[in-house]
Amino acid sequence: MTTLGTGALRVRHWLRDHPLALDGALALCVLASMIIGSFADPNGHHEPTFGTRTPQASSVLLMVLGALALVYRRRHPMAVLVATSGLTVVELLLVDPPAPVVFSVVIALYTIAARTDRPTTWRVGLLTMAALTAAAMLFGSAPWYSQENFGVFAWTGMAGAAGDAVRSRRAFVDAIRERAERAERTREEEAGRRVAEERLRIARDLHDVVAHHIALVNVQAGVAAHVMDKRPDQAKQALAHVREASRSALNELRATVGLLRQSGDPEAPTEPAPGLAVLDALVETVRQAGLPVEVACVPGDRPPLPAAVDLAAYRVIQEALTNVRKHAGPGAKAEVSVVRVGVTAEVMVLDNGRGNPDGEGDGGGHGLLGMRERVTALGGTLTAGPRYGGGFRVHAILPVKALPQQSEQPDAVGRTGENA
Repeated sequence: MTTLGTGALRVRHWLRDHPLALDGALALCVLASMIIGSFADPNGHHEPTFGTRTPQASSVLLMVLGALALVYRRRHPMAVLVATSGLTVVELLLVDPPAPVVFSVVIALYTIAARTDRPTTWRVGLLTMAALTAAAMLFGSAPWYSQENFGVFAWTGMAGAAGDAVRSRRAFVDAIRERAERAERTREEEAGRRVAEERLRIARDLHDVVAHHIALVNVQAGVAAHVMDKRPDQAKQALAHVREASRSALNELRATVGLLRQSGDPEAPTEPAPGLAVLDALVETVRQAGLPVEVACVPGDRPPLPAAVDLAAYRVIQEALTNVRKHAGPGAKAEVSVVRVGVTAEVMVLDNGRGNPDGEGDGGGHGLLGMRERVTALGGTLTAGPRYGGGFRVHAILPVKALPQQSEQPDAVGRTGENA
């Protein structure tokens, strides 16, 4: 059964790839049907009889010509319909009772109905039905109301209806296939977009972690190298800070890269992402690196921020403090402010630096770009630029969904740096 099914499938594909061969085989079948039907005599004594008459040579010639015309039914459907209809009319004029040359018209009309639109099918079909039925009624020896005449009407009508049904089904199947392909493309595009967004988020996290901790390591390593000979105790303390910063960087990198692991890989860390809850530890690390930092306001009595907003606020502060340490120059101080104002959380980092005269740590601006992308992804805004009178200001406004018990009035504590 499997072999037969495979063979039939191959034959079907071959015929589909060679439509002219298929039309030739169909023409042979139609010719055989017309010749067999020409031996039937519809005017028997009591009922139609078979084998009581023999088709004339002219009828055989017309049937052969009608079958040959069907070979080109796909290339020139209208011409084939006109040719077969003309041959049928000639048969009705010359022979009584006529041979069933009308079978070729049935196939030609079916082809037009299956390959054109419905209005064309209606116009061409009604015209063909009316013309052939009228010719059969006018030129035949049988009464106009005989069943042979109405048989011409019925066969041509069924051909048009069958072709229209096939065309509608093909259009329906094509629409379903196109819709499925479009849905598949949409799913692939959506998956690609989500992958791109996830890559961008991971890239931002990696940049924040590496930039912050490596900057601290760089500063402390410089301090250790500077005081190694004269103040070994301070050098030892600076190296301890280097070790602590590198350990923190490795832990955060491990947590971030763990998101890229697939099933079957070693289990990823389950520690939560950093947030404002560990802001004190971040500030203390920066202070140990030599940058005085003052935390002006951190909301502690309000409901906690959503996880995404909490992480974004922490990353903005982390990146801003890293930039202060890298670019603000010696003697700079920083001030951090986190304030809940209605349905938003405002994060501000100020410094009074004059710039790094040595140009150390100048980068390509990826830190500010990453902060802005992170904040914008949550629907917030971020502004960063020099302050009047010196220094730099980073201000982020992050949307927070208001809780039912949460008042819509801003915090009583003023925003730090409004007069800066």
